Amino acid sequence: MKINFKVENKLNWCVNLMNMKFNDIVNGVAAGTSAHQLWGSVVAIERGVIHIAGLRSLARIGDRVEIHGQAPSFGEIIAIRDDFVLAMPDSSMNGMSPGDRAYLHASKEVRPSNAWVGNVMNCDGAFTDGRPTPQGERAMMINPLGPSITGRRGLGERLNTQMAPFDTFLPICKGQRIGLFAGSGVGKSMLVGELAKGMEADIVIVALIGERSREVREFVTETLGVEGLARAVVFASTCEEPAPSKRRCALMAITAAEYFRDQGLHVLLLFDSITRFADAHREIALTAGETPSLRAYPPSTFRAIASLAERTGPGAQGSGDITAIFSVLVAGSDMDEPVADMVRSILDGHVVLDREISERGRFPAINIRRSVSRSLPKAASDDENALLAEARTLISAYDDASAMIQTGLYATGSDPVIDRAIDVWPQLEAFISEQAESCAASFEKLKTALAPSSQREEQSDL
Repeated sequence: MKINFKVENKLNWCVNLMNMKFNDIVNGVAAGTSAHQLWGSVVAIERGVIHIAGLRSLARIGDRVEIHGQAPSFGEIIAIRDDFVLAMPDSSMNGMSPGDRAYLHASKEVRPSNAWVGNVMNCDGAFTDGRPTPQGERAMMINPLGPSITGRRGLGERLNTQMAPFDTFLPICKGQRIGLFAGSGVGKSMLVGELAKGMEADIVIVALIGERSREVREFVTETLGVEGLARAVVFASTCEEPAPSKRRCALMAITAAEYFRDQGLHVLLLFDSITRFADAHREIALTAGETPSLRAYPPSTFRAIASLAERTGPGAQGSGDITAIFSVLVAGSDMDEPVADMVRSILDGHVVLDREISERGRFPAINIRRSVSRSLPKAASDDENALLAEARTLISAYDDASAMIQTGLYATGSDPVIDRAIDVWPQLEAFISEQAESCAASFEKLKTALAPSSQREEQSDL
């Protein structure tokens, strides 16, 4: 009789595995510990993923595993195959080897608490300084469906941001979702910090995904400061952390925002950046075996972005709203790259930060002409909309003729619109950088900026 040694070895491994699990259960009961902890065994480690046998019929996508190698480490299950599951580790795989035990943990639940306000959290919903983290009474999944379509309210009233361009040209209403499109080094983080400190909201949730650790510290201590942190919860996953940690940190931040929204509060979510979230999801999806499509992004990446955005916005009756600002990194100012194009299509407006404007020293470096808020014209009165239309006309006229103006080729009197644009341009540039106490005060300042120089001189003489 011939023996298939391959089959025999597999049967022996299964028998040994069952015996070991039975002994673990008996020992757990004797010790008074959990008797239902399930585990499998690492069978292969390659290409940044861990193959684990023995958990296929029990594991679910998104479950966590605790791998006992030279030192315990965690991973996240990203795919389930015929004979094993794939897990991406949260830390280095140094010290892992086939045969290591992998204990299964259920999908992560989070219990947000009001005591989180004023603190910096990691991707697991724990304080980054090592202190014990308070847990709330309500358990929440970190990746649920968004609110129902019919149960949602529309956009609420216009919000005061204390920044003139947002109070006028680019109004933000309660429950609105806008994108902040910027390249590197144009003042994006500073603008996010100013909005966190000055924008009207009950609570601020900040998600810093893929930032350098130095930038996270500077944002919390300098940009946000004590005043801004007092009403904020900051979730941070730095650039050296693995893709599952970055994605989980983003989902934690959204879940915390939903927790405060369900208390009837108005939540401001500042998400920096959706691009790094997309990159993390792409890495996970490609490792799990998805087929890449446009610029190596698999189709599920765009579904993940849409799902994330749909969890924000106006709430249902009886709850609050999540006003969300998602920053988008645009390489080389390419507004048509896949993530930028996708985000622009699903949000309620986009704000473009221009490197050329930043280099000439104007902050915020918003390109008013290329930026749009879809809450207009409803968010402004007829008189305010007329004033905005006039200002945009003059900005466009100056931009179109700027090369001729700067080189001295434009002759005064050739075009009355350009003449007026030249006259008011310094005042418009200064206006965009101004702080304001209210939306009404901002429109008064805009009206003054659009007045002809002769009229301004008369007013100054009085």
